Order: sequence, then C-alpha cells, then structure tokens
Amino acid sequence: QVQLVESGGGLVQPGGSLTLSCAASGFHQDYYMIGWFRVAPGKEREGVACISTRDRTSYGDSVKGRSRIFKDNAKGTVYLQLDNLKPDDTAIYHCSAPYCPLMDPSWDWEYGLEGQGVQVTVSS
Repeated sequence: QVQLVESGGGLVQPGGSLTLSCAASGFHQDYYMIGWFRVAPGKEREGVACISTRDRTSYGDSVKGRSRIFKDNAKGTVYLQLDNLKPDDTAIYHCSAPYCPLMDPSWDWEYGLEGQGVQVTVSS
C-alpha cells in the first residue's frame, strides 16, 4: 500500500523546537520530491518545506530561517525540523509527494499523495 505516515507532533512552548517525521511505504521516497504543508484553523493550506530527489530544498516564507528539511534514504523518511516555534505555527502538518508548489507554483498539493497529518500546538 502506497502511503505517507507523519509522526512527531505535539504540544510545544513558544520558542521551542520540534522534529516531524514522514515515513514512506509502498514506494521509494528517494525517487520523489517530498514536501510539507500545514493547515491551521480558519486558514488556507500553506506550504512549509520541500526537498527534491537531489536534495534541493525550498521553504515557505513564514518558516524560512528557522526550519530545516532533510531525509534519510536508508530509512525512507523525510524530517522537518522546526525551531523557535510561535503560536502561529499551530496547525496540522501533512507531508506530501511528489508535487511541491514551493518548487513549481504551477503545481498543487492536491495533485499528489498526502498523509493523514500530525497536530502541532505551540502554546504556553
């Protein structure tokens, strides 16, 4: 079964850090672009970060400079590290493949596969 499964979410205090994981099954994630987007209550879907098959990365403006996307091909997993978290980062985070609008604005997240998502809550 082809799927993406996210993990690593939770409750974090403002200024804290979190690393989310996206595990691919049923396909080799190193052959596809993998990205993260988030959905906050009452807001539109927002691109967070993407990594290409050649490790080229792209970040959304709201997280640029305080986030890092990287992968472990041996484990078939892509990670999203978020630092200096803010309450505005509270959202459900989804990983997706193989389309990333942050790399090509003509693409849409809905074109590809996405995971069920993981909740990240930033609050004191």
